[in-house]
Amino acid sequence: MLASRQFIGTSAVALLCVLGVGYLQVPQLQRLIASQKAATPQTLEKATQAEELRLKLLQKTPAFGFDNFFADWTYLNFIQYFGDDDIRAKTGYRLSPEYFEIIIKHDPRFLESYIGLSTSTSMYAAMPERSIALMDKGLQSLRPNLPPQRSYYVWRYKGIDQLLFLGNAPAAKESFTKAAEWASQYSDPESQQVANVSRQTATFLARNPKSKSAQIAAWTMVLSNGVDERTKKIAINRIEALGGKLVNTPKGIAVRSPEN
Repeated sequence: MLASRQFIGTSAVALLCVLGVGYLQVPQLQRLIASQKAATPQTLEKATQAEELRLKLLQKTPAFGFDNFFADWTYLNFIQYFGDDDIRAKTGYRLSPEYFEIIIKHDPRFLESYIGLSTSTSMYAAMPERSIALMDKGLQSLRPNLPPQRSYYVWRYKGIDQLLFLGNAPAAKESFTKAAEWASQYSDPESQQVANVSRQTATFLARNPKSKSAQIAAWTMVLSNGVDERTKKIAINRIEALGGKLVNTPKGIAVRSPEN
């Protein structure tokens, strides 16, 4: 009984420590939200540097067994950071990967976070190498059935970054092949569709590393997973620039490739 109480007490103290560290050096960036229009570029830059310092500290802070909580809380912080369009237009998105360093460290099986990682780090922060490195780190803790189903999406996000932002068709082919292998282990319609599309994309890349169809397929994945309107508009523009066309079908919007 005494040991149980000691454990509960220790856990409570640990949780308070985690929360305390999170609120240490409270980001000036958050304080400026109410007055962001009046904030000078110099002030915003200082606030961004303060937030970066806080994130670096959190990356080194142990979670005391509350890893899932730590990752969830950090992801909520990221959503607030990413969604503040007015400030991001002035300071950029360079801190995006810093949030995901913490998330991947504490909960690499937090699948929903990977789309934010890929989009914000590769497309907005222009750091595809960092995005791919973080996904590689996360994939070390993933298996086709761990977590059950949908882990294959991480391979797809990685393949998209490799193809669209690094132009590394051979590496992208391997990632899409892996996505197809993992997805094919499930019989539900979503998994089977992912397996088929990923397999087709890998085939396109094997035949023609510069295939427009493969690039359009990758941008279509971005379009279907777009986290915001800006991302969707970028994807549509890239698809049309490659010669693809968006057409209405009885099942919704479809993308038509210029290649057979």
